Formats: sequence, structure tokens, C-alpha cells
Amino acid sequence: MTQLTTPRPTAQRLVLPIVAVGVLLSGFDLFIVNVALGDIAAAMDVADLSDLSWVLNAYTIAFAALLVPAGRIGDLIGARRGFLAGLALFTAASALCAASPTLASLVAFRVVQAVGAALMIPSSLGLVIATAPPERRAGSVRLWAGLGGLGAALGPVVGGLLVHADWRWVFLINIPVGVAALVIGMRVLPQTPRHPDRRPGLAGALALVATVAALVTALVNGPEWGWSSPATLGLFALAAVGVGVNGRLIVRSASPIVDVTLLRVPQFAAMSTSLFVFHVAFGAMLLSAVLWLQDVWGYSALETGLGIAPGPLLVPFVAVGAGRVVAQIGARPTVTAGAMVFATGVAAWALLADGAGSYVTGFLPGILLTGIGVGLTVPTAVALGSGDLPPTRFSTGSAVLTTARQIGIAVGVAIVVAVLGSAAGTDAFRAAWWVTAVVAVLAAGTAVERRRA
Repeated sequence: MTQLTTPRPTAQRLVLPIVAVGVLLSGFDLFIVNVALGDIAAAMDVADLSDLSWVLNAYTIAFAALLVPAGRIGDLIGARRGFLAGLALFTAASALCAASPTLASLVAFRVVQAVGAALMIPSSLGLVIATAPPERRAGSVRLWAGLGGLGAALGPVVGGLLVHADWRWVFLINIPVGVAALVIGMRVLPQTPRHPDRRPGLAGALALVATVAALVTALVNGPEWGWSSPATLGLFALAAVGVGVNGRLIVRSASPIVDVTLLRVPQFAAMSTSLFVFHVAFGAMLLSAVLWLQDVWGYSALETGLGIAPGPLLVPFVAVGAGRVVAQIGARPTVTAGAMVFATGVAAWALLADGAGSYVTGFLPGILLTGIGVGLTVPTAVALGSGDLPPTRFSTGSAVLTTARQIGIAVGVAIVVAVLGSAAGTDAFRAAWWVTAVVAVLAAGTAVERRRA
């Protein structure tokens, strides 16, 4: 087993910044593409939102399904190698996305991007956990999780600027940043231990892809096909069967996608559930906000990015300060409180936003509250869920937590597409926001401590 090399103090300080580049790039392309969807649709002559949504969901589903196998690969080859390999593939795939001539090719190359991101993200957290002193580990994990909020803030703004030149620049921007991080990372990132493990569990990953893809396809096409049509009902049935197959593989497979022993780690299963439910609400919130600003209020891509940015900009600051809240009231109550604040923000849109377009009174309060909610909920839940992971499962365990988040986002996007349908008027958006708020309240409930009798 390869031992962790102790990096020089200067190099050790560079671990988190280099890892941050990978985390930001992977999240960046989710948020930046939200803003670019309208221009992609115009350039490729795509009018159907259900078809266009696959530019988001192909990435999200593949990313989610491959995270755990990729996390195991990171445990097998070492977090450093896993991170650098994922970063290289992600950067190359970004160039392919930029060169895509059709929607089908763009969706295919987004899947390749997702493979790179799946290799990169679990190993990035594995590097953070492996190199942080034990007393600073929880804070480092919260900061790592908060980086996603920074990507959410920068993505729409930078995306809006780039789209004015050409939508392809939203992918080209990844190339110089990724190459620079790769070169520096090869020089300064420390070697990390390799942990013997079983095979990566690709059968479980394929079953998960089929299950989530069936559910998402049924949701996004249900309004057009009819909810009682044979195709829609068949896909829902396939998703239900897939849930059973995935459960059976977890319990009985020689190489399950989720190791049953992980479910016995304190707080791990509960926080995985909380992160999944919360990110259903998060995915629905983000897409509905972009569509509202662009389609109802007529904002440009740049105006949309600037309009969304205040909430996500709060996330890293709230994430850092969440440690004080946790010290005062506990980790689980902090997750619950954050989800309730998020629900309040989305409900504020349902109550205050109207077609007239008052940003300060109709949209800003809600986006600020959702930013605070994300900053309290996500970093705390990730830190709590990963805090007791054994060293041999750093990458794999973090992959499961991130898988829960990504599947939640894919389902949330599909729910918004289903609720809005083809005629997305103000009443449809209000319905979508009330559904999103209810899901956020459910997420708050999943984090409540159950007292044993």
C-alpha cells in the first residue's frame, strides 16, 4: 500500500486551491449551461424543453451513476492519480463539447465530461480529507462543499458574458484553467495511499443509469406523451423495477455500487438521504429561476446570471460561518434549519413574483434566502456524513454522498420540466415553486434526529 507523502508546507497550502479548481469546473459546467440553454437551442434549432433538458441531465445522470465506481478507482490508485486523471479527461471533453455540431453530439460529449468529473470529485475530497489535520478536517470539508456555491454564483455570471460571444465559449473557458491546474497539480499534489478493494461495481452503475434515466425520461415527456400513455407508464414501471434491482445488487452483489458497511457508518445513510431530497429541491429551484428570468421577464443571459448570483455568492460565506451555528445548536438542527430557510425562499417567489418584473421585491428576497439555505444545509450535511468514514473509504464514501446530490438535481430538473410543460405561464411557475418548497420541507424532516425509545 502506498503511503501518504507529507507535502512541504507550501505545497500543502496549494492542495485545497488546486482541488478547488476541479470542484469549481465540474459544478461550473452545470450552472453555466443553465444560462446558455436558450442560445444552444437557437443555434441548434431545438424548441422542445424536454429535449434540451438532456444537455443538463445527461451530464448529471452519468456523473451520479459513475461517482461510486470512480470513487473506488480513486481508493485503488490513490486520490492524487484519480483527481489528475479526471481533470485531464474533463478538460479534453470540454473541447469536444465546444466543437459539437448537433444536440445529440453535445449530449454525448457531456457524458464524457461527466466521466471525467466523476473521477475527479471523489478523489478531490479524498485529497482534502487525507491531507487535512484531524482537528481541521470538518472545516476543510465544509469549505470543499461550499465551493459548489461559488461555482453556482460564478457560473451564471461568467456564462452570461461568454454567451454574448458564442455559447461554445462556456466550454472553451475550461481548457486553459484545467490545463494550468493539471500542470501545477502534477508538481505539488502529494501521493496518497492506495487501498485494496473489490472491482468498481460497474454493473450497479449501469443499473443506476437505467433507473434514473427511465424516471427522468418519464417525467420530462409525461406532459407531451400523456401521463397514462403506455410509454410513460412503462418507463415509470422500469424505474420502479430498477429501484428493486439496485437494492438487490447492493445487498447481494460481490461488488455493489454502495458497500453495505458504509451504511453502518454513523450519520452516513441519514445525510445521504437528506442530501438527495434537498437537491431535488435545489435542481428544481435553479432551472425554474433561470427560465423565469429569461422566458417571463425577458432577461438576457448576462442579466439572468447577475440576477441569480447574489444567492449563490452567499453560500461559501455561510458555509464557513455554519461551523459556529453547528457549535450552538448541533449539526442535524443546522441542516434542518437550512432546508427550511431554503423552502421559505422558494415560497417567497410563489407569493411575490409576478409578470410585471420587480426584481428587488419579487425575486431578490427569494434568491438570498435560498443561498443562505444551501450554505447551511449542504456543507454541514456533507461534513456530518463523511466525518466518521474510515480512511480506506474516503473517496468511495464521498462519492456516495455526491451521487445522492446529483441524482437529486436530475430529478428536480425533470420535475420542473414536467410541471411547466409546454406553456410555462406564471401560474405554472408558481405551481413549480410550491412543489419545490414542499420538497425542501421534506428534506428538513429527513435531518431531524430520531430519538430511540
